[in-house]
Amino acid sequence: MEVTRRNFIKSSAVLAAGSVFGGTTLLHANEKKQINPQLTQFQLACMTLPYSSFSMERALRGIKDAGYKYVAWGTTHMENGTRTPALAADASPEKAKDLAKRCRDMGLETLMMFSEVYPDAENGLETLTNRLKQAGAAGVPQVLTFGDIKGGDPKLWIERFKILGPIARDCGVLLVAKQHGGVTTGTGEACVKIIREVADDGVKVCYDGGNVLWYLDVDPIEDIKTCADEVRSFCIKDHRYFPKKITCGPGLGDIDHYKMLHPVAFTGLKMPLCCENIFAPYLPRPSKPEEIDALAKRALEFLELVTQGLQA
Repeated sequence: MEVTRRNFIKSSAVLAAGSVFGGTTLLHANEKKQINPQLTQFQLACMTLPYSSFSMERALRGIKDAGYKYVAWGTTHMENGTRTPALAADASPEKAKDLAKRCRDMGLETLMMFSEVYPDAENGLETLTNRLKQAGAAGVPQVLTFGDIKGGDPKLWIERFKILGPIARDCGVLLVAKQHGGVTTGTGEACVKIIREVADDGVKVCYDGGNVLWYLDVDPIEDIKTCADEVRSFCIKDHRYFPKKITCGPGLGDIDHYKMLHPVAFTGLKMPLCCENIFAPYLPRPSKPEEIDALAKRALEFLELVTQGLQA
């Protein structure tokens, strides 16, 4: 049939209507695919660390009452007037399992635990191995490690992570390394070079934008773009420059969390966001646990708004 000008215009109108009113044109299908990628499951957790002046029991109760479903252990608490590890580095896997059950009985799932050892420390390999076994027994998916504030030894990190990766996988756990100062290991870009050299699914990156700014004055918004594909969790804290340089709770500093989390918002992965610093900048640290509860709740509500907004 001859394609007349009138037929062409009529066909074009039908095609356009299909796009606008829910038709199944290729253009519409592509647009739908672009705006509906697989969403990251952000898991919003609070570390027990902000409650270090109080007992583990009070920390867990406060975190639960603040509205969290998830918790991360770290690092010490006051128990009957004595500074006590949340979980000792040499504790048996059974003790870790007991602590995780205690959390679950309170309605909290544990997502992360501190290793409390540098990867290149003399006892690093031994301690990290036991931490992975603790986490495996307890059903805790991630063990966190990081380097000295002067920077770690990348060569030794790689050597040891290649040993620890298979152990982590055997335990059903991820060993994650975050930034903690020093040019050799203090940015996401530096950490991911190590992780890519290790090339083991048992070892990944934990991102700490507050530390990247605090220690090295590196912009986390640009830095995370270099490592986002290897990031599997976040230690959440913010950072401000004015009126003076300080770290603080999320949403109270200069970091744009929308921009920082956007590169990992559509991965289809579970992604723990563990609040490490929830405190207000420039104000004295709370002396009452109820005040910490309120700050924990504020941090949770802020992160809920950010993560929901990113994926809306």
